[in-house]
Amino acid sequence: MLRPVIYNPPTHLKLDILYQDNDLIALNKPSGLLSVPGRGDDKQDCMHSRLQLEHPRALVIHRLDMPTSGLILFALNKEMQKRMSMLFEKKQINKQYIAKVHGVLKDKKGTIDQPLITDWINRPRQKIDYKNGKQSKTKYTLISSDNNNTSIVMLEPVTGRSHQLRVHMSSLGHAILGDDIYGTYQSRNASSRLLLHAEKINFIHPLTNKEINISCNVDFYEL
Repeated sequence: MLRPVIYNPPTHLKLDILYQDNDLIALNKPSGLLSVPGRGDDKQDCMHSRLQLEHPRALVIHRLDMPTSGLILFALNKEMQKRMSMLFEKKQINKQYIAKVHGVLKDKKGTIDQPLITDWINRPRQKIDYKNGKQSKTKYTLISSDNNNTSIVMLEPVTGRSHQLRVHMSSLGHAILGDDIYGTYQSRNASSRLLLHAEKINFIHPLTNKEINISCNVDFYEL
C-alpha cells in the first residue's frame, strides 16, 4: 500500500543557484518540492513560484518529480525557453542522475530499453507496455555496492518519459530507495525520501554557443 501523499514542502530560505546568465538559471531543487504548481491552493508553493519571487518572468523548461532532488533549469525569457525546449526535443541535452537502489547490481553497465505508458487507472503511475508504450531508454553505470544490500548507480536518461528512471530501475529488481510507487516494501521503507538526485547537465548554450556544464552535489552520497 502506498503512503498517503501529503504535500509538506521544505521551508523556503533562499534559492540555491548553481548557474545563472542573462537567459538561463539553474537551481538545486530540494526533495519534496514540486517543480511547478499542482492542483489545489495547497500545492502552489513550488520551485517555479519561489524563483518568480526574484525573477517574475522566469519560465519552465523541464521538470523533476516532487521527491527527486537536484538540478533543474529555468529560462529567463521566452526566446531561451523556446531554444532550450528544442534542445530537449532533439536530445541534445545530456543529463546525469545519481540513485541509491535496493540490491547489488551484477552488471556494471547496461541499457534499459522498455516502452512506457501512463497507467490511467492508477495515475500518475507509469507502466511498461510493449504494445502501446513510447520508447524509453536509460543507461546505467554501477558506482559502488555495500554490505547493506544497496548500490549507488549513475543513470543517464536517453529519453525523458515521466517516472522513467524509477520504473526502469524497479523493472531490474533494483528499486530506488524511498520510492513509494515502484518500490517493494523493503525498499520503500529504507529511506524517508526518494534517493534520486539530478546531478549533472551538459549542453551547448543556444544563444552563446558555449558549452555549459553544471553540477549539483548529491546530499545522500559523496562521490
